[in-house]
Amino acid sequence: MGFLDRTGRTLFLAELASGMALTFRYMFKKRATVNYPYQKGPLSPRFRGEHALRRYPSGEERCIACKLCEAICPAQAITIEAEPRDDGSRRTTRYDIDMTKCIYCGFCQEACPVDAIVEGPNFEYSAETREELFYDKNKLLANGDRWEYEIARNLEADAPYR
Repeated sequence: MGFLDRTGRTLFLAELASGMALTFRYMFKKRATVNYPYQKGPLSPRFRGEHALRRYPSGEERCIACKLCEAICPAQAITIEAEPRDDGSRRTTRYDIDMTKCIYCGFCQEACPVDAIVEGPNFEYSAETREELFYDKNKLLANGDRWEYEIARNLEADAPYR
């Protein structure tokens, strides 16, 4: 009986017909692929991309130099140096992140009491040398200024789950 089944399927091209039917079925459905450079898919508010330091609306940087992010970083990628201000509070003089060490775990963002260090929505960054992946305070603040609207929106969307 197996011989007759195989012969019948071969003679009537059943496999070819079922393959073509499957092709035609998917031909008229919505495409699952995205034309990447020109179209981007949706990102979760919890997406962890390029790091950024945020500022208050007054323009003052948020970081209070508590060094919790440096302490909790499992990869030891964050280096902070601080000095006291005239009013008795602290401010950072150096805030460096070695992005070649960073594992994008998000612990630094979770440990920060004032939401100063965040992982923003930017995933399209690259470098030609390792030195370009050593982020200093100025680079992190520039990232924060560039992505502030998206970062604030993502933190607001994620707030009920924190």
